Amino acid sequence: MQSLTPGFATAGGTARYRARHAPPASADHFRSWGGLHVSSVGIGTYLGGEDAASDRAYHDAVVRSVEVGFNVVDSAVNYRCQRSERSVGAALRSLIAAGTIGREEVVLATKGGFIPFDGSVPDNPGDYLLETYVRPGIVTRADIVAGCHCLTPRYLADQLERSRANLGVEAIDVYYVHNPEMLLSAVDRPTFLGRMRAAFSFLETAAADGKIRLYGTATWNGYRQLPSAPDFLSLAELERIAREIAGDGHHFRVVQLPYNLAMTEAFTRANQTLEGETMSLLEAARRLDIYVMTSASIYQGQLARNLPPVIGEFLPGLDSDAQRALQFVRSTPGVGTALVGMKQTAHVEENARVTAVPPLGWDEFQKLFSEA
Repeated sequence: MQSLTPGFATAGGTARYRARHAPPASADHFRSWGGLHVSSVGIGTYLGGEDAASDRAYHDAVVRSVEVGFNVVDSAVNYRCQRSERSVGAALRSLIAAGTIGREEVVLATKGGFIPFDGSVPDNPGDYLLETYVRPGIVTRADIVAGCHCLTPRYLADQLERSRANLGVEAIDVYYVHNPEMLLSAVDRPTFLGRMRAAFSFLETAAADGKIRLYGTATWNGYRQLPSAPDFLSLAELERIAREIAGDGHHFRVVQLPYNLAMTEAFTRANQTLEGETMSLLEAARRLDIYVMTSASIYQGQLARNLPPVIGEFLPGLDSDAQRALQFVRSTPGVGTALVGMKQTAHVEENARVTAVPPLGWDEFQKLFSEA
């Protein structure tokens, strides 16, 4: 087993990274988060085949994204049957070996919750689950939701170790509980909250042990739903659990959810309640000092073409619909980092051109949003 790279993202390391990239990046490309300097665009690694060609493509895309000014790299243990994490790990080793970066310059994020296969989908997934997780006592059948998801502390501990090995690092900067709202399809809300408390307690211990720096929740539907929806998630409720476990020094400091021109609920839907006041998820996160990273920022490529021409009128200095869609997200008040799946270095180069253009100010953004 290869040794794990020590270190984690630091204020000094990310400041050095920012200094090397601004310019050409505009000053507002980097956001301040807990002392770190974090790029407003990051690379995601979700889609793609379970094959060597995709591994090489992601390796090269991650390397290039860090070279051009994106110091946020996002993955999950289940993406491409653990191959995305391994590609990220290989890219990080390449960058460090070449002297391009130090480990302390990059914010590395991953997720645990979905039960991953190992390298490829097995011929008999049920047997794989039994032999890999049930018989060794990592999970019980009762722990598993929808045949593919689990959030018990013992399971998360196993997944965290797999992710550290795949990524080749001693510490993961951000560890997300992946789509926790899936539990609400199988248990009532009090049971759900009890299981989230157990998961957060484990993650606070992992932070104390230096295996992660911060944790959060990466969701698809939960934070965008109406409060009446069965799988609705309350940010204040989850933050309160973390605070009850670890006080003001808790490590629940980041969330991830979809946000783009076609999915605007994080900004437009007042579905969160904080101290008796209703507000959007982005506003609730701001008040709770929780950083927001957006997934599906160009809707998995669907917004990379055929945007209404009027959108371009409010987004000067950009050459493509993908850039315009990305600029919309990174200009939204409350959005920290817009994540974009990039498996081709050509897409990295295209999206990197956004970084030289300052995000829209509030007055300009309001005009754009009224048209969007």
